[in-house]
Formats: sequence, structure tokens, C-alpha cells
Amino acid sequence: MVDNNNWRPTPPGGVGGGGGGTEAGLHGGDWRSQLLPESRERIVNRIMETLKRHLPVSGPEGLQELKKIAVRFEEKIYTAATSQSDYLRKISLKMLTMETKSQNTIPNALPSNSAGNSTKDAGTT
Repeated sequence: MVDNNNWRPTPPGGVGGGGGGTEAGLHGGDWRSQLLPESRERIVNRIMETLKRHLPVSGPEGLQELKKIAVRFEEKIYTAATSQSDYLRKISLKMLTMETKSQNTIPNALPSNSAGNSTKDAGTT
């Protein structure tokens, strides 16, 4: 009976690990073919919206450049991702990081500018 208990966990680990690895390999390539181009375009547009909020853009040239950045970023993540959930997680994490850094940068920048101005004014008076 002890042998059965020792033997029992091994097959699920062996079968699950091997089968899971094979499945992951099959699904790894599969998920890209199942992701519609419209979905990728929507993701690129969301990336653009995020970039627009955090980067200065002027005119159609600026928007075109922003679009190129968003497309390159999406393609890089799309190529590196191991699954659709990994793809979405990586993009979400990057967008969240951008939002967080931007929120932390703006408040820090404003007081230092106003402090700089008040110091400058105090020195010239």
C-alpha cells in the first residue's frame, strides 16, 4: 500500500507536467492565431490613449509618431508573451506602471518648481 501511495503522486506529476508542457506548447502558438486583428488594434488604441495622457503630442506628426510607438510596443509584447493572458497582463502592467510613474512625477515636479521659484524670489529680493 505504501508503494501505491508513493506511485500515485508520480503519474499525475509526470503526466500533468509532460501533458501540460505539451499543451502549453500547443496553446502557446495557438493563442496568437485566435487573437483577432481587431482586438490587437483596440489594444494599440488603448496604449495610444495612455501615451497621449503622459506625453506631449503636437499635430498629426506627433500622433503618427505616437501610433508607431504604440504599435512597436504591442508587437514586442505580442511576440514575447507565452499566452493571451500573459500578453494582456504584460500590457496592463506596463500601462499601470506608466500611470503610477506619471502620478508620482507630476506632484513631485510641481512643488520643486514652486519651491525653486520662491527660493529664487527670496534670493533676488
